[in-house]
Amino acid sequence: MFAVFCDGGRQYKVQQGDRLVIDYREKWNAGDTLKFEEVLLAGSKSASKIGVPSITGAIVEAQVIGHRKGDKLEIQKYKRRKKMRRHTGHRQKYTAIQITVLNVPGLAE
Repeated sequence: MFAVFCDGGRQYKVQQGDRLVIDYREKWNAGDTLKFEEVLLAGSKSASKIGVPSITGAIVEAQVIGHRKGDKLEIQKYKRRKKMRRHTGHRQKYTAIQITVLNVPGLAE
């Protein structure tokens, strides 16, 4: 069974046991359980279900694995003949999760 859910303006297609990286959530710690209730689509080998705009009663549960930082982005600005050079960097924070339960009413695995 698979499901497509929406979180933070992004859509993720997941199956049970999948690991993925989502935007950083400060108040979630490793071991916490999350529930994503905005499930847009779900399907199995025999049937599928499409939400308008989401499937009522469907829940995707995940467990937080931990937090991490992404790759460093380096920003350089330069203006010729003006003696202007600027160099900064940024590392985005992310939260790693693992999908534990896909619960869609009326859809068998």
